[in-house]
Amino acid sequence: MSTAILTGPPVPGSSLEGDLRSLGFDVRTAPGAEEVRGLLAAAPATERVALVDSRFVGHVHALRLALTDPRFPAAAVPGALTAQPGARAALLRALTSLDGDDDGDGDGPQPLGGTAEAQRTAATAVAPCEPLADRAATALDAEGTTVTRPGLGSLVAAVPADAAARERAEAAVAAVDDEAVRLRSAVKARDGFFTTFCISPYSRYLARWCARRGLTPNQVTTASLVTALIAAACAATGTRGGYVAAGVLLIFSFVLDCTDGQLARYSLQYSTMGAWLDATFDRAKEYAYYAGLALGAARGGDDVWALALGAMVLQTCRHVVDFSFNEANVDATAASSGGKAVVGTPTAALSSRLDSVGWTVWVRRMIVLPIGERWAMIAVLTAVTTPRIVFYALLVGCAFAACYTTAGRVLRSVTRRATRTDRAAQALADLADSGPLAELVARALRRPARALPGVLPFLIALAGGVVVVATAAFAPLKDPSDSPVLILGALVYVLTAGLAVARRMGGALDWLIPPVFRAAEYTTVLVFAARADVPGALPAAFGLVAAVAYHHYDTVYRIRGGAGAPPRRLVRALGGHEGRTLLVTLAAAFSTRAFDFPLELTVLAAAVALVALTESIRFWMSSGAPAVHDEGEAA
Repeated sequence: MSTAILTGPPVPGSSLEGDLRSLGFDVRTAPGAEEVRGLLAAAPATERVALVDSRFVGHVHALRLALTDPRFPAAAVPGALTAQPGARAALLRALTSLDGDDDGDGDGPQPLGGTAEAQRTAATAVAPCEPLADRAATALDAEGTTVTRPGLGSLVAAVPADAAARERAEAAVAAVDDEAVRLRSAVKARDGFFTTFCISPYSRYLARWCARRGLTPNQVTTASLVTALIAAACAATGTRGGYVAAGVLLIFSFVLDCTDGQLARYSLQYSTMGAWLDATFDRAKEYAYYAGLALGAARGGDDVWALALGAMVLQTCRHVVDFSFNEANVDATAASSGGKAVVGTPTAALSSRLDSVGWTVWVRRMIVLPIGERWAMIAVLTAVTTPRIVFYALLVGCAFAACYTTAGRVLRSVTRRATRTDRAAQALADLADSGPLAELVARALRRPARALPGVLPFLIALAGGVVVVATAAFAPLKDPSDSPVLILGALVYVLTAGLAVARRMGGALDWLIPPVFRAAEYTTVLVFAARADVPGALPAAFGLVAAVAYHHYDTVYRIRGGAGAPPRRLVRALGGHEGRTLLVTLAAAFSTRAFDFPLELTVLAAAVALVALTESIRFWMSSGAPAVHDEGEAA
């Protein structure tokens, strides 16, 4: 239960008190600022508090957006202000400063800022003043406490100055369907064609159904995961009936996947655990489904594990490209060069022109194969074709999408003049996942060397990745005597990995370095497992890449949530990308028996999964990480 303090004399016939109670508030009244401070100080320290002007007129959902969203320390709409426990002390200071300004300049105490008796007198003697909640919000902003003001769109939130204004405000409230706005705003503002037109029109009603029955987003997220795992198990049967059931269940899992976010936005049930589940379960569902298809194909005598692993590698690298580019440029527009504002690129200008042609927006969203289109394609092809065809289509589609998006981003990067911020450079360094070996190389090179110019760090990283993959693919692999070539390739990769990150990652194409590292590590594991040509090598490699990919996704979502990268001790314990690549190379080079390499990959996969999952669960469950969810449409 939270506490809402109604300020000012009550308004006859107002439903405000009932509205606040329906939102979970224990309602108290306080005619003046002195009483407000007393009630504020008396409220339990762990509770959220709200100040609401008794004259407030507006939609219940406007109050819900301002007063119940758990993501913001302080939030406000006209006539209403909320503060979570961390902002309570600042709110008390703001109220005190308002009451103490009595220099007669017009900015001092208003009638609501005086005693109860003064307030009652002022209420009948003068026109209504600016609401105490609004003045307190302004004071909070002035002292450095950010007050979030949610976009209301067509929703109404007002404090009428007189009876005529109140009638107009009440008419405006009656003219807008509060529930329709709430449903619409539960849907993400930007989504793919399939999700927008084939899922969201009814999943939003499923979200409302879940909310009315007390279900939480985390429960729906878990149901989506369980459904996808059942779909994977159906695919693993290798029968046509199993494939059809798998396709249907995969689509239903995606419906639930959309529903959990819409439920979170509909009911404002954002949580730290929800952010963690939402960040990881999508990948777990998709990659588990790949494994199910590979198992089902094996039952029919078709080994597609290499294709399944290739699809996972390609999809993960696509995501890393997205994450790296966004982190590198999210605040680049605020940067400047020589004191001049950043100028948009020709590529961005072309994109803006295309945005003005409605149908091109949807075409471009579809060809990048977002999760809705991708899962729909996988589900349909699973039901009517074979796992091999599913993976062929997935590899072709994802490869085209990767080329399309990466080419456009490279063009933007090389034609745009902007200074990358220190925050962005550090984010790229964290995404690089450099371990102790690369750190040693970087430390040795950092002192005597100058900063590497232009795109050279990216080219160095790319060259190292090509060398290690090429040696894994083409060097002899039949006898331990062949190992020096393989080890030399891995050592070249370690050297180039350290050199590429030895300096601040502020170059135009430095955002491509983390994806290059991901591609090099994952592809090296794939190539060695495929060349081993022994039972169990590719499934073990699939498990290893899945475990490492989880660590990389965990890093991404920590950074996106503003919580910072995983601790360096974790990255060092996992060896970094270059350490794991060297270790896999050594295992491949010195394995003398057929079952050694799959066993070594399995042990490494289990170790990485255990360390990464343990730290990830500890962090998301107990560290106070922020709750991060995609926003819905504006109200």
